Amino acid sequence: MNKELDQLAADNIRALAVAMVEKANSGHPGGPMGGADYMHILYSEFFNYDPSDMKWPFRDRFFMDAGHLSTLMYAQYYLLGNYEKDDVANFRQWGSVTPGHPEVDVARGIENTSGPLGQGHTMGVGAAVAANFLKARFGDWMNHKIYGFISDGGVQEEISQGAGRIAGHLGLSNFIMFYDSNDVQLSSKTDEVTSENTAMKYESWGWKVVTIDGHDHDQIRKALTDANAETDKPTLIIGQTIMGKGCVTADGTPYEGYTELHGKPIGDTGADYEKTLLNLGADVANPFDIYAKVEEYYEGIINKKKDEAQAKKREIDAWRSENAELSAKLDGFLEGKLPDLDFSSVAQKEGQATRAASSNVLAYLAQNVENMIVSSADLSNSDKTDGFLKKTHILKKGDFSGAFLQAGVAELTMATMANGIALHGGVMAVVATFFVFSDYMKPAIRLSCIQELPVKFVWTHDAFRVGEDGPTHQPIEQEAQIRLLEKLKNHSHEQSFVALRPADSQETNVAWKMAMENQKTPTGLILSRQGIKDLPAKSGNRYQEALGAEKGGYLIQEVADPDVILIANGSEVATLVAATKLLEEKEGLKVNIASIPSEGIFRQQSEAYQEKVIPPNKPVFGLTAGLPVNLEGLAGANGKVFGLEHFGYSAPATVLDEKFGFTGDQVYQQVVDFLK
Repeated sequence: MNKELDQLAADNIRALAVAMVEKANSGHPGGPMGGADYMHILYSEFFNYDPSDMKWPFRDRFFMDAGHLSTLMYAQYYLLGNYEKDDVANFRQWGSVTPGHPEVDVARGIENTSGPLGQGHTMGVGAAVAANFLKARFGDWMNHKIYGFISDGGVQEEISQGAGRIAGHLGLSNFIMFYDSNDVQLSSKTDEVTSENTAMKYESWGWKVVTIDGHDHDQIRKALTDANAETDKPTLIIGQTIMGKGCVTADGTPYEGYTELHGKPIGDTGADYEKTLLNLGADVANPFDIYAKVEEYYEGIINKKKDEAQAKKREIDAWRSENAELSAKLDGFLEGKLPDLDFSSVAQKEGQATRAASSNVLAYLAQNVENMIVSSADLSNSDKTDGFLKKTHILKKGDFSGAFLQAGVAELTMATMANGIALHGGVMAVVATFFVFSDYMKPAIRLSCIQELPVKFVWTHDAFRVGEDGPTHQPIEQEAQIRLLEKLKNHSHEQSFVALRPADSQETNVAWKMAMENQKTPTGLILSRQGIKDLPAKSGNRYQEALGAEKGGYLIQEVADPDVILIANGSEVATLVAATKLLEEKEGLKVNIASIPSEGIFRQQSEAYQEKVIPPNKPVFGLTAGLPVNLEGLAGANGKVFGLEHFGYSAPATVLDEKFGFTGDQVYQQVVDFLK
């Protein structure tokens, strides 16, 4: 170690952060100035990775929670050679690789997209779960660490409660988090909004907690050394830092710790931009330069990291040579390869709920997919993920040989951890709860879409037919919200989310097939609580016909020159079948029935196929247990959609069907009235 060089490197990070925000006239300089010492010591002395192989799967990982501190990461990674001078100089600009909040870019060291506070470190907890899951299957050599970085705001966000509780409960000793505690937030001092004892809180959850001077390099070293040696608990390092460390006024007077330094360019505060750069040792004319001594210092650090990685790789190669079968399995996990799966082989009973059909599929997957973690928010016996649980056992402290995570009542935490599992790689993540509680998960679902993560969301109790539980538990508007994500493109210009609401057991088998094979985006399965009558099979093989769902929509009944097209998804398709019998018998009508489990995928099909399923010159009637907008785009301007435009009520499901107009007889009459 070299105290002078270490201080110079930290000051270089500070100066770069200040310059980036000043040039962009946008950003948050004060926090990065406070966290610079920790970042330099972490990356120069403790963080294990291969600078020549950034995607090396056995690297340490850094999960930033405070995304507004992106300049702290960009400056640090610039010193490590991951960014060019022009990259940091074009912070927050169109087309730059240094956006205002960090977005996944593993090649440059960015492991997660962050911005909404609380989710970044929670994804880190998920990654730590994935790492322990793999370690339990492949050996103690897989000992990389997951580092988190959190701010006052992230600690205050409610999701930190779930992440802290679960990490402590599971004894995630491979998770080390630095809390940049500077007593300042964007619009106030922290003592104006909280008086809690953060250390006691985390200790009560089972964490090892140490409080240090976040600018003292020796204290940082000791904290990180002890955290890396810890084998029983996750570690929280509370670093007491100074907002805007190093800022000075025009006359050189220190100007540190002020709220305004949080979210404004330094030149717009009481501090002086140029004098602050000079105070930090920067060249005012060339503020994006790496200091000569720091550049030389980091060349040595980078070479050392490469050497250490090569030594670790030799250790892994030795393990591989002695464990060829396990080695091949590990490679398959990391590559996202699926085993050969036969979803047609999953036996299903007649007339069951699609949640029960899903349970049977999950039992099959538990026996055939070895790298899947399924989680439920204290509902496994209701959302029927217990089909999976019965074939494995729960993850617990000291034993990650199981594959089921009992998250407790923490939907957002659970979903965000699933994103972290997916980001880590090698493990597939499935999370489940009631559909109405998807409202608690929306921030995580959104980041899953943005990061293009193949998380599988299982949502049961999909409609007002939840019944007696009443309006708080009866989803009405949730499907419309989720299906908006099918209309939203991600940065790969693909549909950002796949929402599947299967119409019966065999369509559920196919929906799971689609979800497992979709490795580009998240998938949501929307499943019924109540039993659903199986749809008729023209060929006698319902599974083969249900494969039509892979096109997003298909005809389950087709006649020549139909008088009307009936469309729905989920349990309403069976209601259309019942109504169609009456339309044929009483009115002599010719009827086509279409099941459209995913409008997003259906819209990707050829125009000819779409018009075969829903001809543009025929009347179209849609039935949905949610808002009519769910199907209005498919029904078209001349079509009609019957749905709900009010909250539900507490009563048995069959009573609600009748009261709301969802019986076969009632739908028959609605279609007749529509055609008139």
